[in-house]
Amino acid sequence: MRQRNKPWAEDMFAKNPQFVPTNPTDRKGNWKDVFDNSNPIHLEVGTGKGQFIIGMARQNPDVNYVGLELSSSVMVSALEKLIEEDVPNVRLLNENAQDLSTIFEENEVSRVYLNFSDPWPKNRHEKRRLTNKTFLDLYRGVMKPNGEVHFKTDNQGLFEYSLHSFSLYGMILNQVSLNLHQSNMEDNVMTEYEEKFSSKGSRIYRCEAQFRS
Repeated sequence: MRQRNKPWAEDMFAKNPQFVPTNPTDRKGNWKDVFDNSNPIHLEVGTGKGQFIIGMARQNPDVNYVGLELSSSVMVSALEKLIEEDVPNVRLLNENAQDLSTIFEENEVSRVYLNFSDPWPKNRHEKRRLTNKTFLDLYRGVMKPNGEVHFKTDNQGLFEYSLHSFSLYGMILNQVSLNLHQSNMEDNVMTEYEEKFSSKGSRIYRCEAQFRS
């Protein structure tokens, strides 16, 4: 679905630097100073309207969360939620995932979340999939040894592709679920898409893939 353009979004980002840090490339290697603590950093790539990352941050106050979202018109909804709920351990970045290595230093991120990413089903778009080797290289480049990628989707084809991609990369597959909402997973925080799809009876797929040190 095409998002309505919100030209005022960037002004709102600029007025709230406590939640949307300015010049994120200048923070590389110093994100502990942004949060004023040394807690682990978990990164959501494609944070959307922010329901997941804010819910996770409330549930885990000893973890710092950074949400990366390319669309300013989408991310402004996450910022509005964040301002209203005033969750201190979340920061939002209106940036492209391809630029991760300019934003984070090696060993700076402990976990990456990929939730309901665009499946890019056509073969010619394979490199755009966020579980493609190109992106796995980017994640590994900023993550601590044995860092994890937690992945959720309603798209069976993308899930099968991603399991294959993780395996070819040499990652360890943990907690693979073919029907998340029928599993015994506790403390699952749902995204907006997850609520929508699961309410229609769609199956939610999930896995945790761990890099080898």
